[in-house]
Amino acid sequence: PKHQCSKTYRVWLVDPISPETAPAFKEGVMLRGEKQPTLPATLEKVGDYEALLTIQEGKYHQVKRMFAAVGNKVDALHRESIGHLVVDEHLEPGEYRPLTDEEIALLG
Repeated sequence: PKHQCSKTYRVWLVDPISPETAPAFKEGVMLRGEKQPTLPATLEKVGDYEALLTIQEGKYHQVKRMFAAVGNKVDALHRESIGHLVVDEHLEPGEYRPLTDEEIALLG
């Protein structure tokens, strides 16, 4: 889903997360090439270089662009969940499996 569905990413960064990052994301940031700021996002700091970011949109490379807008660079990221559906941690990168009926219902 592109809109109206939260997506949570675990993000590892090149530089330490500044104290201004979470408030900036909560307000919404202007991304290069966009006319409107992002919708408010939630940043939960896990470590100096690691965070969980929950966004409500699906703009092109949005997570990387949001961190670039506040002067940082994404080293790696992993989608943890889409809405209430938690991504299966046993799947290898590029691997997939069919969703259960319950998982499909979570995507609403």
